[in-house]
Amino acid sequence: MKTLFLHGVLALGLAMNVLAAEPVMDPYPDRIEKGPLRIELQKIAEGIGGPVWLEGPRDGSGRLFVVDQAGKLLMIKDGKLLEKPVLDVTDRLVELRKGFDERGFLGFALHPDFAVKGAKGYGRVYTYISEPYAEGKADFPLKDMPIPPDNQTVIAEYRMDPNADVIDPSTRRELIRADEPQWNHDGGAIIFGPDKFMYLGVGDGGAGNDVGPGHTPGIGNGQDINKFLAKIHRIDPLGERGVKSANGQYSCPEDNPFVGREGLDEIYAYGLRNAWRISFTPDGRLIAGDVGQDMIEEVNIIVRGGNYGWHLKEGPFFFKPGTAPRENIFTDPIEGIEVPDDLIDPIIAYDQDEGTSVLGGYVYQGKALPQLRGLYVFGDWAYAQRKKQPNGKTKVERFGGRLFYMDLDEKPLVIREFRLGKDDRALPVLINSFSEGPDGELYILTNTQPHPFTNQGEVWKIVPVE
Repeated sequence: MKTLFLHGVLALGLAMNVLAAEPVMDPYPDRIEKGPLRIELQKIAEGIGGPVWLEGPRDGSGRLFVVDQAGKLLMIKDGKLLEKPVLDVTDRLVELRKGFDERGFLGFALHPDFAVKGAKGYGRVYTYISEPYAEGKADFPLKDMPIPPDNQTVIAEYRMDPNADVIDPSTRRELIRADEPQWNHDGGAIIFGPDKFMYLGVGDGGAGNDVGPGHTPGIGNGQDINKFLAKIHRIDPLGERGVKSANGQYSCPEDNPFVGREGLDEIYAYGLRNAWRISFTPDGRLIAGDVGQDMIEEVNIIVRGGNYGWHLKEGPFFFKPGTAPRENIFTDPIEGIEVPDDLIDPIIAYDQDEGTSVLGGYVYQGKALPQLRGLYVFGDWAYAQRKKQPNGKTKVERFGGRLFYMDLDEKPLVIREFRLGKDDRALPVLINSFSEGPDGELYILTNTQPHPFTNQGEVWKIVPVE
């Protein structure tokens, strides 16, 4: 049961201010156990390249928009996947790698007033994609790179008739363009909160350790409050509330932590490595699954102005960049690395003996599975086993994803794994993302391969076991 946080040990380490003699090699030796709850999965769409996000309008239509990482926004209508895409941004994307890539069409959001006639947000939708590097075009350029950045994260707005099934690409309005130094850790979360502000989960830009070209020396992008990367941002895309952005395309709420002081006005929280998926709980808490590096996967409650430690810490452990993979976390502060005392640890974490990349989920609010009501449902992209080879190298074998749940009000917090079906079978596919329908029911988006070029991607709904 993954409930170890070492708060007492960390506090002792702060007082001692010494480097631990040995790195922490097995931070969470206990296994994640299966709980009593069973669920089933109902396939509702297949034949998609790489489904990574799903969202439906709250208009009673039952339609579901599905993001294909390869560049298309698709629609499930009347229980069927429509052949014609709602929007095709394939020609805008950076060329994706054929084996594995963290770039592409990564996120999509409907404005909360999408279906409210007369509201300014009526018919407005938003995309989060990776475009080729365009010199001199970035709102948030990386000025310290010896080579051009790999790509640019672009947040754009489109207009559509809420009753139609297609978006006119000529309505595109670009909100944000930010340089990305490498091809990985590009984030991709784009959601609206109860305050109707847009929240963006942005990764640290790639490479490893948050170091290298495009990463601020010494503190990484995670701790640099003047860098767009490794943050959760909060903006008003309509530009009606708060301080106008430098490019005039949106505004930043006046109570964002760095408005009127040093730091980017857009920042809501920082020190996150790659918050791939974020969501709000029914009581208004913002919760993020932050994908780890070599050892720790973590879940965080995000608060305004919070610093979540990357790359000074990974999970609740002190982190030393530049050390060998899986030998870089310590229980004590590291000599020569200054660590603020106000860093926020995750509410829970697990190690990579249990998975590969945490997938943030949702507190269940649907009606189909009353036993899940109020539980946080999330998971991991793929279970992994590391095997030592005769040549001394480690080979990583990945299997299907894992489905987890926990009660956020339980003390101590415990991660439990769902039992899948009557036969308690394993999931044979990778999980790309969790999503929530307009009725509070939950979906998982899967693929057989870690790239969007197989057309084997599927959308599944979490349903009761019959």
